[in-house]
Amino acid sequence: MIKSLKIRLAITAVVCLAALYFLVPTFFTQIPSPWNEYFPKEKIHLGLDLQGGMHLVLEVDADKALESMVERISVDLKESLMADKVRFRRVERVKGAVISLELTEAAGKTALEKILNEQYPDLEIASSSTHEGGMLVDLKIKDKRAVELKKLTIEHSLETIRNRVDQFGVAEPEIIPEGDNRILIQLPGIKDPERAKNLIGKTALLEFKIVDDEASLEEALRGNIPEGDVIAYGTRTDRSTGQRGTQPYLLKNKALLTGASLETAKVQIADRYGEPNVSLKFNSQGAADFERITGENVRRRLAIVLDGVVHSAPVIQEKISGGQAQITGTFTMDEARDLAIVLRAGALPAPVNILEERTVGPSLGSDSIQQGIMATIIGSLFVILFMIVYYRLSGAVADFALIIQILLILAVLAALRATLTLPGIAGMLLTVGVAVDANILIFERIREELRAGKTVRLAVDTGYDRAFITIVDTHIAGIIAAIILMFFGTGPIKGFATTTIIGLIFSLFSAIFVTRVIFEYFTWNYNIKKLSI
Repeated sequence: MIKSLKIRLAITAVVCLAALYFLVPTFFTQIPSPWNEYFPKEKIHLGLDLQGGMHLVLEVDADKALESMVERISVDLKESLMADKVRFRRVERVKGAVISLELTEAAGKTALEKILNEQYPDLEIASSSTHEGGMLVDLKIKDKRAVELKKLTIEHSLETIRNRVDQFGVAEPEIIPEGDNRILIQLPGIKDPERAKNLIGKTALLEFKIVDDEASLEEALRGNIPEGDVIAYGTRTDRSTGQRGTQPYLLKNKALLTGASLETAKVQIADRYGEPNVSLKFNSQGAADFERITGENVRRRLAIVLDGVVHSAPVIQEKISGGQAQITGTFTMDEARDLAIVLRAGALPAPVNILEERTVGPSLGSDSIQQGIMATIIGSLFVILFMIVYYRLSGAVADFALIIQILLILAVLAALRATLTLPGIAGMLLTVGVAVDANILIFERIREELRAGKTVRLAVDTGYDRAFITIVDTHIAGIIAAIILMFFGTGPIKGFATTTIIGLIFSLFSAIFVTRVIFEYFTWNYNIKKLSI
């Protein structure tokens, strides 16, 4: 304990002024210029239960991302084998992230190993066996590399979702990883939860594929799909009736260009019908690839595919320079804007599944704020009145320290950009009770010393010294319990634990530091013969 009373007074004053400094943006929304430049911009953030919004827990299907990657590798591997004149019957991805290929000659395994070492270092031979004079070989991603790719998938998904939410315009979102493959998302104040959910969960994989008009679509629909082709569906709208229907397409499976080459995407209004569409602009490499693709496929249809759905399939009339393209369709303005957002933010590397979803309406949040404030006020008033009635002027000193404690808690929440929730308010009220208990313990010790005939100054010093260890022990025990809750708890539990820890620290500060400074200031500077306690 610092002996100098002046130093302790100075510390108390500095702490209180710092608290007021961080609380100014919370209590005063409009700070006149130029004073607003000298205060922090952050105020106390309110949680979903106080201002309404949406709570999501997403699971990232990293295994599916690995399978998609292996699917693309299998297509490239087929071309590599053909380029090196390695004879094979089939190359395809089978169950999971495994590539199965059948070589017509056993000697082809040596050439395959050379290709893998030079072009596909992430692949390794999982198993091999002879079959009808040839060889069956199963390939897989190396275990260490597979773990790295899954981790990168989670990180990429987190960053993509964060970019989408930022462009959507949600204030103070919370987007954090949870566990190995989950993402926690909290969007306070969101007014259209369904739209936000669709925007966040959309994979947004943009692909440009050639329509195979040489093969029979009817035969493909009967199950006779040519090798290297895939059936996809798009929507078709009858402009006379406004009715929507589906239209099948037979596409080349290989994507000639993807959304990874996009530079930007924005909404435009079509000249003919006044409907919104999404204008795409590729980066320099994408523009060069798009010019080459359109030049090589004049008079053929190029399908624009988003998440497996064909949005349009225009005929390429000539080579297109400049790296510009359009996605047309029967979009509403909001749909077009959301599509532009997800394309600018990039595609999710893997599908996401919603494990938990909670929506809190603004009216419920407003009620929670009012009830929380009312509970805090009523609880604090009862405590203040009790302390004044029972301990008189000394109780008023304790009440003053209690008010300082509450302000300090709120100031730390504002400074740390923490979120205040209903459980957080409960934790704050709990620490108020602990602080009162500490003051009661001190006052009872002082009463015992006064009954023993000691002077007021000596009774105050002895009372604080006797209660010190007990108060510190109880507060440390509470802080340890709250720390455990914070590390192992989730959601509301963490909010409760956070405010409890902060509250207990300042409860200790106010009980054994602030009130003692006040008592010692008056007992040391004034000849007080009787203490109102």
